[in-house]
Amino acid sequence: MKATQLYQAPSHAWLMFGRDEGKPEKIIDTNQYLVKGIGQAVLLDPGGTELFSPMLAAILQHIELEELTTLFASHQDPDIISSLGLWDKALPDATLHAPWLWEGFIRHFGMNNIKYQGIKDEGGDIRLNDISLKLIPAHYLHSSGNFHVYDPLAKILMSGDVGAALEKTNAPIFVDDFAAHVKHMEYFHRRWMPSNRAKANWIARVRELDIDIMAPQHGRLFKGDAVAEFLEWFAKLDVGIAS
Repeated sequence: MKATQLYQAPSHAWLMFGRDEGKPEKIIDTNQYLVKGIGQAVLLDPGGTELFSPMLAAILQHIELEELTTLFASHQDPDIISSLGLWDKALPDATLHAPWLWEGFIRHFGMNNIKYQGIKDEGGDIRLNDISLKLIPAHYLHSSGNFHVYDPLAKILMSGDVGAALEKTNAPIFVDDFAAHVKHMEYFHRRWMPSNRAKANWIARVRELDIDIMAPQHGRLFKGDAVAEFLEWFAKLDVGIAS
């Protein structure tokens, strides 16, 4: 499990975990994100059941287990949160922030100890001491109850499936040639994003944010000018097409 530091400051840090060469062949590669504060940390989209052991081992290289007080699930998909039942045993006092809409479904993954904190449709925040991570509505992209995470200090947007690309585990971490990268994203976005109206609403909301890095749950991350390039491309893309 490869770890990449995205941001480091005295207050907190961002780490990405992914490019898991040991994953089963027919399971898609996913990016997991750890935001590490002082004595507290949150794991964003912890991943599927098959990832629990390598994720736990990777995280323990950077924090003590008791510092991991919070989990976040952007939506209900198994590649996002099916490891919940195992985290529930490892972190019995933790809190899961996830869409209120999906509580009855997410609990099927196993949740006897962890507290479920439902996110209202309008969003909210996750606090790590003095750090506030903003929960940005991203409904219907692709889930009907969906949220992204924005850190105004680090200027990082964890964008879930928006910006996702399905590539091999040896793909670079960052997009270096946007035009060449489009072929890895186009079908995924056309098929999995069902609503042009929802897409336009999200783009308008995100363009008001100051973003240095856009970090999706699959594939490469967008940095600097590549963020604006993605938003321009996505705005023009016709989505919700099955063929």
